[in-house]
Amino acid sequence: GWRGARPAAAAATPGARPRRRVSGPQDRLEDRLEDRPPPLPGRVLMSQDWCDLAFLHWAVDPDRVRPLLPPGVEPDLLDGRTYVGLVPFTMVGAGPGRDHPVPWLGTFLETNVRLYSRDRQGRPGVVFRSLDCDRLGVVLGARAGFGTPYRWARMRHDVLPHPEGVRHHWASRVRWPHEGAADPSTRIDLVVGGRRTPTELDVFLTARWALHTTVAGRPLYIRNSHDPWPLHDARLLDLDDGLVAAAGLPGVTDHAPDHVAFSPGVHTRFAFPRR
Repeated sequence: GWRGARPAAAAATPGARPRRRVSGPQDRLEDRLEDRPPPLPGRVLMSQDWCDLAFLHWAVDPDRVRPLLPPGVEPDLLDGRTYVGLVPFTMVGAGPGRDHPVPWLGTFLETNVRLYSRDRQGRPGVVFRSLDCDRLGVVLGARAGFGTPYRWARMRHDVLPHPEGVRHHWASRVRWPHEGAADPSTRIDLVVGGRRTPTELDVFLTARWALHTTVAGRPLYIRNSHDPWPLHDARLLDLDDGLVAAAGLPGVTDHAPDHVAFSPGVHTRFAFPRR
């Protein structure tokens, strides 16, 4: 895993938010992402809070991630590149419908490895290569109901004092299921700085509003809605990661991330899946 150097994007200078543009043949006015979501279609499937998130991203060639995406989905691009994300956070109060949190089972730690996608209808989203959490019931339900690759893991998140601000430490090790003899694991340490104005790259990576997945061979598009992310500068202190390699992208985390940010979180609602 990466250690030692300061990521170039870890302390971006606040400035005006430019509009995001998709490069290549996808570059049409109606395909540009905005920092606020369109209204959710239909009834609310579930609600949850995403709290204390770290966003770590590496730029990669689109051809490298294309084989890892579901049928009918292509890598989404910014200036000819796409990104691999490693995102640890705390899920709080997840539950069915509009704001009906489930005690205990609805609050847990999660770390996901994600890719950035766009389908044949031009709809942007994310594709999860792995989602690790410390609630086995959540893992079983999500794998069966949504086709998402949840895994059961031992996890911890510590918030500690630091001379530069607040230090966040995440650690996890996959318990089930996984391939190979070694248990995939990650350890992330970063210190959080002040609030920043989102950059073009921030908006591209965080204003996604949907999930592309496949259940029983059928592609599904699952919309979500939340306020724009309140983003903070962050400096990566240490990273020892095996989750991205286990997700089919070895070597990506051997160098410093190209994008680092932190958010205290947002309240999120999901719509029912659609084709």
